[in-house]
Amino acid sequence: MSLTKCLLFALLAIVATASVSAERVRYDNYRMYKVNSENAKQLAVLKDLEGSSDSIMFLDGVHIVGADVQIVVAPHKVPDFLEIMGRSEIKYELQSRDLQKSLDEIDEKVAIKGRATGYNWAQYYELDDTYSWLQTLAQRNPGVITLIEGGKTYQGRSILGVKITRGGATTNGKAKPGIFLEAGIHAREWIAPAAATYIINQLLTSQEKSIKELAESYTWYVLPHANPDGYVYTHTTDRMWRKTRTPYGSCFGADPNRNWGFHWNEVGASSNACSDTYAGPSAFSEIETLSMSKFIEGLKGKVQLYISLHAYSQYLLYPYGHTSELPDNVADFEKVFDVSIAAVNKRYGTKYTGGNIYDAIYPAAGASVDWAYGTQGVRMSFCYELRPSSNSLLTGFKLPAEQIVPASEELLDSIVAMATEIKSLGYFN
Repeated sequence: MSLTKCLLFALLAIVATASVSAERVRYDNYRMYKVNSENAKQLAVLKDLEGSSDSIMFLDGVHIVGADVQIVVAPHKVPDFLEIMGRSEIKYELQSRDLQKSLDEIDEKVAIKGRATGYNWAQYYELDDTYSWLQTLAQRNPGVITLIEGGKTYQGRSILGVKITRGGATTNGKAKPGIFLEAGIHAREWIAPAAATYIINQLLTSQEKSIKELAESYTWYVLPHANPDGYVYTHTTDRMWRKTRTPYGSCFGADPNRNWGFHWNEVGASSNACSDTYAGPSAFSEIETLSMSKFIEGLKGKVQLYISLHAYSQYLLYPYGHTSELPDNVADFEKVFDVSIAAVNKRYGTKYTGGNIYDAIYPAAGASVDWAYGTQGVRMSFCYELRPSSNSLLTGFKLPAEQIVPASEELLDSIVAMATEIKSLGYFN
């Protein structure tokens, strides 16, 4: 049976194990606070609080002293939360008195399921619609677009993507260098898969010289949804869901970007299954990361650039997350970083910052970009944290649909500059 037919059956199957329809989670009268620890003792209090109750949700990991942490608190837990903050002398700031109202004010323009025939970037789509669109692309562009299955999920879904070989797979008889792009590993970061599909479309159709050259010079492997179960759950049940959907006792899911087998769970992750940064019981415990890693291992030697799309904060990051020690080719990383953030700024004036993960954002071991760099010989590996900026606390994960195109355009500008600089440094030879 062909891969296309297998994938069609898998999509039609979706998923007996997950299909009890759950009531959609709402956040009426939930409050959102920004807190900041000033010393190790206060940090320890926040770490103990993280994952202690499903009525207190941390939107940021608790990693380092002095970093802002966003916390969502259910109405009945507010007195307890404020008592803990007061007793520990932890500074806090109220961001929203009614999180649901704040979320409802943001228009994401989610497409109605099954209406992907006019697939566009004026709205966010459900998983099935994007998968149908990918299948249609492959059918209409044989020899240019090939469906790939990057892995499987706990609930039996395919991690579906495309391989793009515009202009053929070789140049002068030599295989083209490879660029691997994954998005959506954190389920609630909807702008990431939307941007990935925008890039797929541009690589396939654009006649702009720089983009056409980007498409024709490399073999592209693009997985728009690295966490399909979680993404579906954000549509059906809980818009703020981040993890996989593997059951762990009374809690669900591990953080699939803390689960990769490179310095797994050394720092910046939790061993509490209820935490949003739960690293899982072991490296590659999640079928999503395990199966995707096997797929990438099969491309060893073919991929020279790895890109992971996340949101939000407008950062460009490179290894490492487990240590402040810098990569041996950090000078080249810095050169690529400089031209890439300069390029992202040109179209709309959007300002990105960043650097090595550990110092620029926070310690975070077990991420895909570190694994690709540290184990697969991919010497250029980057993570984009897309729009909005880190100051946009309430709109962070719910970027309005009207910003999909500009966010994606400036991202593609940056990737064009990134690839050009990497080529000049000799990594694509």
